Amino acid sequence: MMSEQKQHVLKYLAKNIRFDGRKPLDYRDVTVEYGISKSAEGSARVRIGGTEVIAGVKISIEKPYPDTPDKGNLMVNAELRPMASPKFESGPPSDQGIELARVVDRGIRESECIDVHDLVIKEGELVWSVSIDIVAVNDEGNLFDAAGLAALAALLDARMPGKNEFNKADYDKRTDEKLPLKTRPVPITVFKIGATFLVDPLSDEEENFDARLTVACKDDGSLAALQKGGEGSLTIDEIDHMVGIALERSAWLREKLGR
Repeated sequence: MMSEQKQHVLKYLAKNIRFDGRKPLDYRDVTVEYGISKSAEGSARVRIGGTEVIAGVKISIEKPYPDTPDKGNLMVNAELRPMASPKFESGPPSDQGIELARVVDRGIRESECIDVHDLVIKEGELVWSVSIDIVAVNDEGNLFDAAGLAALAALLDARMPGKNEFNKADYDKRTDEKLPLKTRPVPITVFKIGATFLVDPLSDEEENFDARLTVACKDDGSLAALQKGGEGSLTIDEIDHMVGIALERSAWLREKLGR
């Protein structure tokens, strides 16, 4: 049986309007702030409406993964703490946090955003390792897009540390060298609620969606990755329509990076 809250959401969407007056394909105000952490090699804060996410990049020297001796390491972690929303709990990473990290990781990895071959110091022995930490400060809907944009902004902000004679990262001697980025993948998550497709949901809308599709879009308009969520099914035509929405909105969102 459909909940009263979902009936209320659908009633608004039937009039082509949202609770806050936006049209289905409108985003809330988006801001990107760089360099918010002095200890991270790169950092950024992203706000989409009342949703706020911070991301930091740590760069270290490690051994390569055994199956990729000719590539640098890349890791993405996400924390959803109670301060961001009463629906989050303290303790081990939740399923939501794990999914958020995987979706962001997939967009960065599959787009080949970072040229991991250029992170090799000595093949099979030493590589630069790039770790992206994402923390939700406040969740009022659409953490996927906010987290993905914050991670990308932090990568753009990052500068390589120095390297000492012991092949360790020297964080007291930071360089002006940027990470070897080849593209800027922007995530756009399109939600289906009833017969309506929308972006940047409020919390009430996000809690009542049927299906969602996160689309990582590259600078050239090509697709890097797709991730479906929700219990509802999607037809091929619906997926095609959602991808089209994502590609159209991605150029606008990428401009918010300012770089």
